[in-house]
Amino acid sequence: MADPTPVFDDLRAESDELDRLVAGLSPEEWALDTPAPRWTIAHQIAHLAWTDRASLLAATDAKGFAVLVEKALSAPDSFVDEGAEDGARLPPVEVLSGWREGRAALDAALREAPPGARFPWYGPPMSAASMATARLMETWAHGQDVADTLGVERPPTDRLRHVARIGVRARDYAFGMRGLTPPAEEFRVELAAPSGDLWTYGPDDASQRVTGPALDFCLLVTWRAHRDDLAVRADGPDADRWLDIAQAFAGPPGTGRPPKGGATP
Repeated sequence: MADPTPVFDDLRAESDELDRLVAGLSPEEWALDTPAPRWTIAHQIAHLAWTDRASLLAATDAKGFAVLVEKALSAPDSFVDEGAEDGARLPPVEVLSGWREGRAALDAALREAPPGARFPWYGPPMSAASMATARLMETWAHGQDVADTLGVERPPTDRLRHVARIGVRARDYAFGMRGLTPPAEEFRVELAAPSGDLWTYGPDDASQRVTGPALDFCLLVTWRAHRDDLAVRADGPDADRWLDIAQAFAGPPGTGRPPKGGATP
């Protein structure tokens, strides 16, 4: 069994980077609208805090988490927004302190989990490493919303490998979410990492391929940028279709970001 410590460390580093970005903001800046409709910066951080608390409950109290699942099932279209809205009503200092406390507690719980442990979730059960990977993906994606709002360019890091891996593994899920039959064959995916390495997935002799910068692929599968604005390329009709619908997160994708030219996505 692979050592999950690196993903725990990467999640901590990703969270700390976003923390530094928001820690010095004024109350007015916390209230700025982000690219997510009706979500301010406060909503973004409150959502991360809410999801961290849910993850902590899943890792430490399965019965308590089952109650959350029942609430989600009773309001599947609104429970995520409601969690962010409740948190965003708090003063920014409380939103930030709550996020810090929750993510620290989750970090400890995941590191202390016994090898092979699996935790309940809104979808299939997750290992500690998988839960940390999902939290990192979401932290990075919502951090991108915050950075875009503030006009800050974040240097990409090789922590993106976790986001990219989820995006590749979720290929068939993206097709299924739209009622489409997933392609029978695997694709070859080759991504240029921020460090200069090449990350590869799938058989080398696959007839259909996806290539490009890892950052652009991650922006694509988290729906933080429009495909027209990214240097990700497909070779093959199924691979090309995938780039229109690829997603690294669960649930409906929403409308996504419009292209910089301003056309409707």
